[in-house]
Amino acid sequence: MKPETAAKKLEVLLAATPAEFQARDLRREEVAALQADPPEWLVTLRREGPHPRSVVAQRLGVSNSGLARGGITEPLTTAEITALLQQSPRWLELERDTLKAVRAEAARVKRAAAAAQK
Repeated sequence: MKPETAAKKLEVLLAATPAEFQARDLRREEVAALQADPPEWLVTLRREGPHPRSVVAQRLGVSNSGLARGGITEPLTTAEITALLQQSPRWLELERDTLKAVRAEAARVKRAAAAAQK
């Protein structure tokens, strides 16, 4: 698989990976081995970042769209994410509430659909 796909599966930012990782395609077995027994560079990258948008959104408890509405367009490090969580800006609180409401509505619709099938 392409390095971009492997980085997504590993939930890391491709630009932050070692040059050897970026330079060649990887087999599925290699990616599975990296997931099962990550090397030090992968452990450090997952712990400290910079993180891709999906990981940043997950750690902040917002959607990817919520990140964009909040003005977060670049990858963030773990320290930057922690600082945002501590500051708790208004946009972050609003986006967290929005995501919570969207998930609650999706759960309600799923329950209603299940009840209708009975």
